[in-house]
Amino acid sequence: MKTLRLLFITLLISSSLIAQDNEIKNYDYVYVDHIRSVRFHVDGLVLSNPIVNLDAGAQLKLSFDDLDADVKDYFYSIVHCDRNWNPSNLQEMEYLDGFNEERIQKYDFSFKTLWPYTHYTLTLPNRDMRWRLSGNYLLLVYDESNDRQLVITRRFVVVEQLVGISPRFLRANNVSKLRTHQEIDFNVAHKQLNIQNPQQEITATVMQNGRWRSAITGIEPKFIRPELMIFDYQDEIVFPGGKEFRFADLRSFRRVSFNVASVRQEQDSYLVEMKADNPRDKLAYTTFEDLNGKFIIETTDQNRGGSRQEDLALDQLYAEYADVSFALNTEKLPGYDVYIVGGFTDWALKDRYRLEYDPNLQAYATWIILKQGYYDYMYAAVPKPNNNRKKQDRNLNISLLEGDSHETINEYTIIIYYRPFGSRYDRAVGSVTFTSTLEP
Repeated sequence: MKTLRLLFITLLISSSLIAQDNEIKNYDYVYVDHIRSVRFHVDGLVLSNPIVNLDAGAQLKLSFDDLDADVKDYFYSIVHCDRNWNPSNLQEMEYLDGFNEERIQKYDFSFKTLWPYTHYTLTLPNRDMRWRLSGNYLLLVYDESNDRQLVITRRFVVVEQLVGISPRFLRANNVSKLRTHQEIDFNVAHKQLNIQNPQQEITATVMQNGRWRSAITGIEPKFIRPELMIFDYQDEIVFPGGKEFRFADLRSFRRVSFNVASVRQEQDSYLVEMKADNPRDKLAYTTFEDLNGKFIIETTDQNRGGSRQEDLALDQLYAEYADVSFALNTEKLPGYDVYIVGGFTDWALKDRYRLEYDPNLQAYATWIILKQGYYDYMYAAVPKPNNNRKKQDRNLNISLLEGDSHETINEYTIIIYYRPFGSRYDRAVGSVTFTSTLEP
């Protein structure tokens, strides 16, 4: 078995796994500061979650920038995991065809940008590697030229569509959550699977807006009918509704959007000042379209005239980087740190996404390096770390500054896992993604 997999398993079962940034984490994470704009989705569907069917022929696409602007030996490997994202008991030859440790060979240099960078892309599966089994997988990218330093981890799911999932969106059953939360029920038809003991062999995961770390997992069927499992719980599969995401439209540095205060060009970069935000916890719900927390890399400052897909591909090399300021007008929150969060932050608690309180401005403020594009974001209040609460153990409290509404349009994903008696791994046998308007 390869060294990387052995190292991963050893660290993952270690009690000190989450102590340092240089240790392997079994969730989406960027380990070095010079790696930016990491995106991982179904190829051709830039706003999709990294979930593909086993036999459909679709590919996943990973892309990222190296702000060192040189060429490094980035290698990748994947690890099959159980439904809880721990390494499964399978050997590589059981879940993979081909090689599981290959160099990322496709890269390009940015084109005439003030801030130079190298853009890397990887598609999976490819001619060197194909997965054979369904289930959860963890993608690892590391720098071979720098003592195999781990730089990126990303989760993805390979699914056998063997069950039919019928979701139902409804108001929360708990009266105290009626106006603030959203509840999900669903049925699972399994004519193609001969399930002997559904409540022992079947579990479900429900995820809101692609956020694995806030997903509800290990859900067992509540009622069993012939060839049908019913997941109908009261006050269990419930999520805070949140609000529609704030946005930073940075696609143009010439014609700025209404919530950008100013853009100025320095010798080697752009400085973008966003207009200050205000808390929304006491504001009524307002509807508008958002990306459900995701982001797109795009620039409208170039006139290329190609197709939408072709232009987006070129944007990865033409788009500029900028230092972008964010500010939240609010009194200081004792006992809390304030972070900006979204898909572009991996929903992670990193110092570069933490806002500092400025008593002169009476606001929390920070500067973040961002590439031209369109970004969804929110502000989260997070309890300060102490001796009993490590940094990554702290929960994101988005409700405190943003508020919640049952009317918010969120994206939900349901994944069904199947592990029959005697099996050595969890199969992913069905998934569906839908919005809270219930349009699967």
